[in-house]
Amino acid sequence: FFINEEGQEATRYFAFENQFASALVSFITAEKSKEFIQAVEPTEVFYISHKDFYHLLEIIPQWEKFYRIYLEIAYITNTRRLMSFLIQDALEKYRQLLAENPIVVRRLSNKMVASYLNISQETLSRLKSKL
Repeated sequence: FFINEEGQEATRYFAFENQFASALVSFITAEKSKEFIQAVEPTEVFYISHKDFYHLLEIIPQWEKFYRIYLEIAYITNTRRLMSFLIQDALEKYRQLLAENPIVVRRLSNKMVASYLNISQETLSRLKSKL
């Protein structure tokens, strides 16, 4: 998530079991991240340094394939998310979330779900009551 100018969280992504979470832009550019990663449930975290990661790319061909696939999925995920902000209203975004990733709604707080959808908690409550 990010913190906007009003001090509110703006959630970009949720990761669950066996999924990756990364501040990928910061990792690639080696710049300080403006993004935060937070565990809201008991979590096992693995990390790798930038240097070690790129060393693995050089010596393990399958690692490079994994990274390419990861980058492709990240690109698709982020582009679809951006498109949802540009062309969908709140109800469409909520319906899409229910269809594609219902675990988010079941396991996370309304505050987090609303932040992810870029809507208020009140709007989320109204949407839930409509469906």
